[in-house]
Amino acid sequence: MKKKIGTYIYDVFLYIIGTAISAVAINFFLSANEISPGGLAGISTALNFIFGIPSGFVLFILNVPVLIIGYKKLGAFFILKTSFAAISLSIMLDITAKLLPVIIMDKIIASVFGGIILGVGMSLVMLRGATTGGVDIIAKLINKKFSHLSIGKIILLFDGIVIVFASVAYKNIESALYSVIAMYASTKIIDIMIYGGDMGKIVYAVTKKEDDIALRINERLERGVTLIPAYGSYTGESKTMLMCTVRRHEVAAVCSIIREIDSKAFIVICEAGEIIGEGFKIK
Repeated sequence: MKKKIGTYIYDVFLYIIGTAISAVAINFFLSANEISPGGLAGISTALNFIFGIPSGFVLFILNVPVLIIGYKKLGAFFILKTSFAAISLSIMLDITAKLLPVIIMDKIIASVFGGIILGVGMSLVMLRGATTGGVDIIAKLINKKFSHLSIGKIILLFDGIVIVFASVAYKNIESALYSVIAMYASTKIIDIMIYGGDMGKIVYAVTKKEDDIALRINERLERGVTLIPAYGSYTGESKTMLMCTVRRHEVAAVCSIIREIDSKAFIVICEAGEIIGEGFKIK
């Protein structure tokens, strides 16, 4: 019980720190320089620019119906944590708006550093199993109704609409372009912090010379290889699929070894979000 209480306190602490960092990124770097952070926060900062309504208050109002629907559809525990983080972000936005000076800076610097800092703040929240509400929940709800639409595509579409809306609000087409830079920077930082710096590649190869290839990869790269029995429905032949997880810079060497031994091997290269284990990151 004490351990659970300690975990909850730690979660709350990181939600507050993460949303405070996010609010600084939004108010000091992005909205001050007419750059949208995307999502519901992007709508609230744009409305703040037009009408002068506190962006945190607007964000809270926008999040309320989303969180209520999410509570019914996505489960209580996740939504309760997300609700706390969403409310914390709303409060932090209004607090930092009053405390931070408005500094107009080079928009490239503002978009890059704003995106990086926003990514750090959002990651701290996500690492503890929550989000700041908004688009993430909307995307999940739409995906449950229309499963053929991926969550990533829904978020991308929504953010695109928000960026267009913000550029109209700011009356500046360049703000849309800088917003894309900020969102890309924040996304990359979130990927690194959530999935770790050990992102790599998975190489799959269908071959009849699996033993020779595996031995050569072991010798040259000191990487392990997994052999998986495979059956070709078109050819009707039994083969072996070789799977090897490597760092990005080792992909070319693995493909070269496979081609050396079996020029007819069928090779597929995939992204590996995070690699945990010997030779990579140990948890």
